[in-house]
Amino acid sequence: MQHIFLIGIGAGDPDHLTLQAAKALARTDVFFILDKNQERQELIRLRRQMLAEHARPGHRVVEVPDAERDRTTPAYTAAVDDWRSRRADVVERLIADHLGPDETGAFLVWGDPSLYDSVIAVVDEVLARGGGFGYEVIPGISSVSALAARHRTTLTRVGRPVQITTGRRLAEGFPEEVDDVVVMLDGRAAFTEIDPEGLEIFYGAYLGTPDEILAAGPLARTAPRIRELREEARARKGWIMDTYLLRRSEN
Repeated sequence: MQHIFLIGIGAGDPDHLTLQAAKALARTDVFFILDKNQERQELIRLRRQMLAEHARPGHRVVEVPDAERDRTTPAYTAAVDDWRSRRADVVERLIADHLGPDETGAFLVWGDPSLYDSVIAVVDEVLARGGGFGYEVIPGISSVSALAARHRTTLTRVGRPVQITTGRRLAEGFPEEVDDVVVMLDGRAAFTEIDPEGLEIFYGAYLGTPDEILAAGPLARTAPRIRELREEARARKGWIMDTYLLRRSEN
């Protein structure tokens, strides 16, 4: 029976690979890489570096363009559903065309596949269409965990919850009755659009890579510097992956 691994490979540092992930890499026959765009070729090179170190001899790599998502439409949910369906078309063809009857394939997923990633939903859709394979999710070190570690802090405080949200939702206002909020997928620097009074920020971009950016401090004072660093990095690299923790001060 065909088998698929969805392998979390960490936030960017090759050493983020867990022992479980390394063992899954060594058991895989075919690795599928969905190429987002030319600016992210360095991320593909990092994947290939991991394969060179941990994959078994004779493995195959199949690289294809990823489905594009409409990021301009106000119909966000419909756009995501359409994108996932077109990704499922790509994944279905990859498995049909490149995976033998008893072979194991794998998708290498940044961070943790279970946190703000569509691959699980895409694979479930392919199975719902009649796919005849099994699959397994290998958790990875997420950018959220890497962020807290790099700032030598914790995501939660005693007796308090932490909420994970998106930049799009944060722009609507800081969540009520929550003191600690992790923000991902923020393409608009939403931390500059909210009331900074009483908030601290712990920011990280390109976590675990040579281009890593870290900044922390009171939001009112630190936000302009982060926005400047962010814009410079995006202009230089053509893309950005960042995450941050917003925290109400104790006093």
